[in-house]
Amino acid sequence: MKRNIIIIVLLLIAAGAVVYNQAGDDIQAVFMQEKPLPTETGAKAGLLAPTFTLKGMDDKSYSGGGARDKAMLVNFWASWCEPCKQEAPELDKLAAEYADKLEIYGVNVSKYDNAKKARQFVQDFNLQYPILLDTKGEVFEELYKGQVFPTNVLIDRNGVIQEIILGAPDPKDLRKKVAKLIN
Repeated sequence: MKRNIIIIVLLLIAAGAVVYNQAGDDIQAVFMQEKPLPTETGAKAGLLAPTFTLKGMDDKSYSGGGARDKAMLVNFWASWCEPCKQEAPELDKLAAEYADKLEIYGVNVSKYDNAKKARQFVQDFNLQYPILLDTKGEVFEELYKGQVFPTNVLIDRNGVIQEIILGAPDPKDLRKKVAKLIN
């Protein structure tokens, strides 16, 4: 009896080794089912991010939403917003540090701001990531149901909103959230 149990255990170990060898680094995929992508679009965690196209301060057009090569952080801000001023340097650091894994779009909600002051804000903080202009506030208000500045929307590579952060998060917390988002 003891010998039969040992043989069964050895067979299970051998079978496990074969499965592991065949799956390699994708071993998790063998045992874990991925959640299907949502089909609904909306300004809520777990839904597909609404798509938009806005003109940047550099006169280029930028689009958000939908599947992409990198995760995305969309930051809605205004130049008069003190918490926006506090988080701007951290966002710039994150944009540089994770350039190969994360796109950051700063969206100035120009409807509530002044173009000259917004440009001065970008210059003062030497922001290097794209700054988009939501001149009518449509993306902020209608698509993303924004109510406060800053609002940060974390979107994964599949175009699914993972989190919406109202107000300026603690830099350490934001870093943790971005690290989780890009992995």
